[in-house]
Amino acid sequence: MKQEILSELERLSEGRHIDLYYADEAAVSLEPCVPYAWQFADERAGMPSSPGKGINCFALLARDNRAVVETTRESITAQLIFEQFERLSLELKRLTVVVLDNAKMHRARVIKERIEVWQQRGLYLFYLPRYSPRLNIVETLWRKLKYEWLTPSDYETKETLSYAVRQALKAVGESLFIHFSGFSHSSL
Repeated sequence: MKQEILSELERLSEGRHIDLYYADEAAVSLEPCVPYAWQFADERAGMPSSPGKGINCFALLARDNRAVVETTRESITAQLIFEQFERLSLELKRLTVVVLDNAKMHRARVIKERIEVWQQRGLYLFYLPRYSPRLNIVETLWRKLKYEWLTPSDYETKETLSYAVRQALKAVGESLFIHFSGFSHSSL
């Protein structure tokens, strides 16, 4: 049932009847993401990294690459997410739906208590079925960020990583784009 509703939301968004965002959080740690590498037999390969926390991100992403992103060195909390939804609800141009997974912080009391106010403003939250990250397109943003847009030198210090993450996320929809495959009922 939820997949059929999501399909209809996608159709309404494609027709520009609603704005549809997908939301989630991710951490970019100081441990570089290296999916594969090669080296000469007599060569020693390595990547710079520093111990400690990296940067945490929360994003709202639409298929047309509109992105609203918040980054912090602190943990992502329900309060931070609340603040992002509150800000979004005050800037709406049309009915807007945000697609979320079932993380505890997405269903926290501070969020639940404000849903009615947000709905009056035209902001609705739609929760995905459990264990369905493939339905949340913002996961593609995190994959692109970690495996394509960040370079090995970005991991040298907390400052270089923080700067690189912020710059990359700021560039989404301007100079960095995600080309989503066409949406269809079968992709659900």
